[in-house]
Amino acid sequence: MSIVGTKFPNIAVNAMNEMGDTFQLNVLEEAVKNKKKVLLFWYPKDFTFVCPTELHAFQAALPEFEKRNTIVIGASVDTAEVHFAWLNTPKDQGGIEGVTYPLLADTNRNLSYALDILDGTEVYDDDSDEYMIEGDNVTYRATYIIDEEGVVFHEGINHMPIGRNVNEYLRLIDAITHLQVNGEVCPANWEEGKEAMNANREGVAEYLAAH
Repeated sequence: MSIVGTKFPNIAVNAMNEMGDTFQLNVLEEAVKNKKKVLLFWYPKDFTFVCPTELHAFQAALPEFEKRNTIVIGASVDTAEVHFAWLNTPKDQGGIEGVTYPLLADTNRNLSYALDILDGTEVYDDDSDEYMIEGDNVTYRATYIIDEEGVVFHEGINHMPIGRNVNEYLRLIDAITHLQVNGEVCPANWEEGKEAMNANREGVAEYLAAH
């Protein structure tokens, strides 16, 4: 089920930073404590193919996210140790050396299970008396934008072969900020600097008449 419009799950997960330190990171607390938006993106697995292109793309755009008061966090179900090995692998060898934002290591899959983004089939296990995921047990390319109150404003999931467009997330963050600051809603194809509209019959009529 979608969690858009609700608080992000209050679950702490192991994470790895660029210095090789493992620490506990709670995405909800990061947003609320720091009064920042959070862009959380999940990718299937370290040392794969589409994944490093996305991690480098988010790194290249990091200054733009920072301008927008937004923290970027990557995530997969790999261990912190595997994250660190990948962080120490040069870009020209398929690695993510140079990535500076934290990477969640959701090895117990508590958070990814709560978000329902694992690749696999949910089955009931009689021995443990719990539902479990059967399959590869890696995540799809799920992306979340969380506001300063911890509320999920955007949730999107790509299948594994399809990489994301980082600029679209910058546009979405701009739209959320415009709503917060101006109280106007953002129509289709809206970008920063373009006209928005009031969320009523008159507003949509005026906008459509002008466009």
